[in-house]
Amino acid sequence: MLFRCVLCALLLLPIGVAAKPEKLYWGHVYETSEPLHKWALWAAKQIAERTNGRYEIDVFPVSMLGKEAALNESLRLGSVDIIYTGTSFIAQLYPPFAITDMPYIYAGYDHWVKFNNSTLFKELAQGYSEKTQGNHIVANNYYGERHVSANVPVNELDDMQGLKIRVPNARIFKLFPQAVNANPTPIAFSEVYMALQQGVVDAQENPLPTIKAKKLFEVQKHISLTGHMLGSNVTIVSQRRWKRLSPSDRLIFEQVLQEAALNVSQETRAHEEELITWFEQHGVSVHQVNKSVFRQATLPLHKPFITTIGQQNYDRLLQLNQVEE
Repeated sequence: MLFRCVLCALLLLPIGVAAKPEKLYWGHVYETSEPLHKWALWAAKQIAERTNGRYEIDVFPVSMLGKEAALNESLRLGSVDIIYTGTSFIAQLYPPFAITDMPYIYAGYDHWVKFNNSTLFKELAQGYSEKTQGNHIVANNYYGERHVSANVPVNELDDMQGLKIRVPNARIFKLFPQAVNANPTPIAFSEVYMALQQGVVDAQENPLPTIKAKKLFEVQKHISLTGHMLGSNVTIVSQRRWKRLSPSDRLIFEQVLQEAALNVSQETRAHEEELITWFEQHGVSVHQVNKSVFRQATLPLHKPFITTIGQQNYDRLLQLNQVEE
């Protein structure tokens, strides 16, 4: 009798009704106009399609789920499933990753691409995973060259003297300002615009697309193309979520999120090359600087970090500019 009742109930279910999709949460701190958010939405849709609707990913931009430190903590706790985070935050948990943010470590974008496709990157990602009991770095997104914007022109080393410049709250970001005798001041990303507007700081440093997206050019009328760092944001799936994915679903997540990262990187690179003219058209003075002078002032400050990141890692990254892995 019980079997007949269950069978009748199943037969009465509407034909074609699918199981309820599993809800995932993806948090980040970036604007909805930025490539990172655009391609996160694309990835969420692609994962839903390629898994036949088994997963539904909601993407929360502009710190809706918390600032970057909070997002990393939520990832650890498993209350958020996917995040974008800067490599400086990764380095706080796994110090060798700090190599990716050292000022002037890359010769240029092509050098960054070689690192992104290298076994060195894979080894660092694996080290982070082991340190965090399984948080899985799926992809690396190019965030652009970081340049200085200020209330005054910065053309020479002397122009940086005493300049109060906002930086992320990570030791590696303070390195370039310290090398050129500026005054690094950590301020949360979401508070940069107000800090510049109110004169809490004189300057900040970020990639050109970010300066546009965050509208920092409204409160800063000079951009100096120092190109001192090439930023990265990694896409991470929490260890809690990754362990629950089947091998076939893991492959889908990796393929989609890596495709998204490639599109983010290519779009960001093309965009930043177009932005110099755009800023000039909007009343911002863009200054070319002699990067070699700034670089030579900065390189000696790498030395104390080499013990942390590993001499071999340091040498391998520099060598990627000359050879293919």
